[in-house]
Order: sequence, then structure tokens, then C-alpha cells
Amino acid sequence: MPALRSSPHSARRILGIDPGLRVTGFGVIDVSGSRLVCIACGCVRTGEGALPERLGVILRDLAEVIALHGPTEVAVEQVFVNVNPHSTLLLGQARGAAISAAVQARLPVAEYTALQVKQAVVGHGKAAKGQVQEMVRRLLALPGAPSPDAADALACAIAHAYAMQALGGLRKIGYRIRGGRFVR
Repeated sequence: MPALRSSPHSARRILGIDPGLRVTGFGVIDVSGSRLVCIACGCVRTGEGALPERLGVILRDLAEVIALHGPTEVAVEQVFVNVNPHSTLLLGQARGAAISAAVQARLPVAEYTALQVKQAVVGHGKAAKGQVQEMVRRLLALPGAPSPDAADALACAIAHAYAMQALGGLRKIGYRIRGGRFVR
């Protein structure tokens, strides 16, 4: 979990999570106005073994990331439906372990599809992993591209930051969300 850049802890610190049973990416960013700063990123690797132990590693290690970096909110990538239902179920369980770490810390959790994340960060939903890595590197002014899983987690955090900025702008002009819809 190397810290990449540090800044004074802002009012918003977002933990982005890209869940996976073998590798779960995480990325922590600070948001100050339109400025985004990467605080840390990395991967939780579960290794081989029984499913309960691997899920426990995800829960434990993400709880450590939360305790160490003190995020104020969490953004998690949603599971897409695979051709193989068994793989989808396993990925969903890894996602549940990640969300449990956030809920255990009493943090609000937002969820985004991969399409939404790519659209927010790259500009189109069919972006390749390399494009996501490069845009994350540029948006956060990183010296090098993060690993694919860490980049996806940082991208999820960036998408959440952008979504909340957009909602804040809508609130300023008199809109709010009621029943999943924007109303005046």
C-alpha cells in the first residue's frame, strides 16, 4: 500500500474498489473542488485456498486500508453478468466482502457500472484497460500508470467524485433527487 502523493486531508476522501476474488484493487483519492489527488492505491491479493478464507482476506485488508487512510465515502464497481454464472456468483461474493468492510466502518457506499466508470474517466464506455490506466495517470498526475486493478479502483473513485460534483451543481440550481429522479 504505498502512498503515491499526500495532501492535507480534505473534506472528501474517496475509497474506490474494483472487487475481484483473486485481486481486489483499491484507490484512495482526496477531492478538493475540481482537484483530485491520489493518496494511495494497490491490490488485495487473496492467493489460493478456500473461499471463506479468501473473502476474509478481502474484508480484513480493506478494513486496514479504511483504518489507515480514513475515507469519508466508498465507491464500488458493480458486478457484470458473466457467461459463466458460477464466476459471477464468486465475484459477487468478493464484492460483498468489500462492501462489508465499508459498512462495518459506517461509510456510505455508492455503486457504479464499469460502463459508467469508463464513461466518466475516458469519455466512452468501451474503453480498453490501457486507456483507463493512462487517463487515471493523467487525471491524478501520477509518475507512472498504476496496475490495471488499482487503476480501475481509482477510476471508480474518480467517477464518484465527478458524479457528486455534478449533483452538487444540480442542488445549487434547485434540483434534488426524490425517488431516483431529479426534481425541482
